[in-house]
Amino acid sequence: MKNLSLFLALAGLAVGASAAPAPAAKAGKLATVDAVKAAEARQSEFYERVEIPTPAGEVTEVSSIALLPGKKVAIGTRRGDIWVAEGAYDADLSKVKWTKFATNQHEPLGMFWKDGSMYAMQRPEFSRLTDKDGDGRADSFDSVCSKWGVSGDYHEYAFGSEPDKEGNVWMVLCLTGSFHAHSPWRGWAARITPEGKFIPTASGIRSPGGIGANAKGDMFYTDNQGVWNGSSSLKWLRPGSFQGNPTGNKSAALANFPAPPEPTSGSRILAERLKFPEFVPPAVILPHGRVGNSPSGIACDLTKGKFGPWAEQMLIGEQTASQVQRINLEFVNGLYQGAVFHFLGGFEAGLIPVRMDQEDGTLFIGGSNRGWGSRGSKPFTFERVRFKGKVPFEMHDISARHDGFEVTFTHPVDAAAAADVKNYALDTFTYIYQSSYGSPEVDQTTPTVKSATVSADGLKVRLVVDGLVRGHIHHLALSDIKSKSGDSLWHSEGWYTLNEIPAK
Repeated sequence: MKNLSLFLALAGLAVGASAAPAPAAKAGKLATVDAVKAAEARQSEFYERVEIPTPAGEVTEVSSIALLPGKKVAIGTRRGDIWVAEGAYDADLSKVKWTKFATNQHEPLGMFWKDGSMYAMQRPEFSRLTDKDGDGRADSFDSVCSKWGVSGDYHEYAFGSEPDKEGNVWMVLCLTGSFHAHSPWRGWAARITPEGKFIPTASGIRSPGGIGANAKGDMFYTDNQGVWNGSSSLKWLRPGSFQGNPTGNKSAALANFPAPPEPTSGSRILAERLKFPEFVPPAVILPHGRVGNSPSGIACDLTKGKFGPWAEQMLIGEQTASQVQRINLEFVNGLYQGAVFHFLGGFEAGLIPVRMDQEDGTLFIGGSNRGWGSRGSKPFTFERVRFKGKVPFEMHDISARHDGFEVTFTHPVDAAAAADVKNYALDTFTYIYQSSYGSPEVDQTTPTVKSATVSADGLKVRLVVDGLVRGHIHHLALSDIKSKSGDSLWHSEGWYTLNEIPAK
């Protein structure tokens, strides 16, 4: 959610393969517009994406989604309305009924339903809204917490999570205008207890687009490219951590832990985080212009197969490219890292919230173009996605090893093709860690894939690599790899952020 300098390039951003095999992606190259269109056409083999009608005549630029009992779904809008839908799960969406639950809220960016009330994270406060007389509309409005500052700047967004296992709601606060901290706690993460206590938790944040937990309950947020962010990324909010942007350090005197670092501009993330143990590097960097420009909402797949074979993987919204990306995480030497893959596309506007019904397996998404623009052409959208039962042939995950990577597939591979090292192209790069906006890709290397060994069941390929680079993004592009039954890959690229190289 920032500059759109590469927006035109995103019209042809790589999303995968095609019903007939798309041209194989080469290392360091974007796929063509034709490949994007073909992949989105093929998407319907595996997933059903439908647009849910929004309230007639209303500007419903969706900023939040909450799931309510009785298969009701609520949306919050950037203009401050909260609507509740009945029938959004049904086959016949022409009968969806909307009720306005509340109005005059302040751009809720994170909502959930608990114990008969709606909770909403707004710019100036975390609120509880209750319908006490049972008419479907909130009539009781309580401020749970409002301990952070607002200056009135348009960019001072506040994103909130669902409650963690202790009942705390996590929040991340955007900088003022994305460059400054003109009010307290700008550029910080905090927890709000059930009693409303505000607990500063992490610093170094720039421009969040969403927040959510992984399967273990650890909290993550998406941060957008900009000052001190060479590219956008998914970041782990380890309590007490510094996330990389020192702009909000002026609030450190208000916190209960030591002052955050003042890093050196023009350095690299690896060099700076080795100086400062509280500096937690991005778990997964989302290469700008290759994967997307503006990551947003976060969901974790805990559906036990109802949404496909992606158990415990993270799904990340993408505003500029109108897509959902897929991430597999692993924990190595005390840090998260992992790979990002293109996944779902073709949404009608720029995505903001992403919400998974873990029992039903329905993924709800919403969004707005809001003047930023997006590949989706509509001003706003509310959609749902469901798995149709056919598992695509994909790289399920990429896992780091001391001397390379292990790639797991969703179906057994053709052993001869998968054992041919010529079918794997690998390049690496990183970004300048600097106080100016963004960064080009720098320090490029081209490791050599020395061997590819296929497991007995055909689901894994062990790649021995000469030239792993700690701290770099490793871009793996596959060509001419087919499943044992002859299927082509739906998506042929992955980008692995190698914060740490595992021990033997």
